[in-house]
Amino acid sequence: MGATANAESSKVYVKMQTSKGNILLELNRAKAPKSVANFLRYVNEGHYDGTIFHRVISGFMIQGGNMDKNMKPKQTYDPIENEARNGLYNDKYTIAMARTNAPHSATDQFFINTANNGALNFKSESSSGWGYAVFGKVLSGKKVVDSIEKVVTFRKGRHDDVPVKPVMIIKVEEVKQ
Repeated sequence: MGATANAESSKVYVKMQTSKGNILLELNRAKAPKSVANFLRYVNEGHYDGTIFHRVISGFMIQGGNMDKNMKPKQTYDPIENEARNGLYNDKYTIAMARTNAPHSATDQFFINTANNGALNFKSESSSGWGYAVFGKVLSGKKVVDSIEKVVTFRKGRHDDVPVKPVMIIKVEEVKQ
C-alpha cells in the first residue's frame, strides 16, 4: 500500500484554461522532479496567466509559456537541468520543456507534443542527442490541444509559426484530483 500511495503522491495535476477550452495535465514528479518543480513555480506565481501559445506547428507541437499577446517575453528564472534521460518519451499529448540549442537552457517555455516525436527523445549527452525533457501528459482536453494545433499561423517579426488569432492561456493552476 505504501508504494501505491507514494506513486500517487508523485502525480501533480494542473488545469490550463485557454481561449479554446481547458486542458488537464498530469505531471510526473517522480520521473521529472526538477522540471515539475520549475513548472509549478511559474504556475503558482501566475506567470502563465495571460500568455499565449506563441508557436504552433501542425503535426508536431504547440508551444507556450513566455509571450504575451503582443509577443513580448516575460522575465524568467535561471535555466534548469535537462531531465530528458528520465524514461518519459515525447509521445503525442505529452508535455515537455522547451529550450534553446543548449541542452540545459529550459526556463518557462513548454510544449505539448501533437505527434509521436521520437526525434526529441534523449539519445546521448551530445549537442544533438540531449533531447527534450517530458514531465507530464494531457489527461483531458485532447480535443482542445487538437484545435490549437489546427490554427492558422504566420511569421510575426522574427518569429515563425505564430497563430494569426492569439490562443490565450487565461489561467493555469494546480488542482486536486
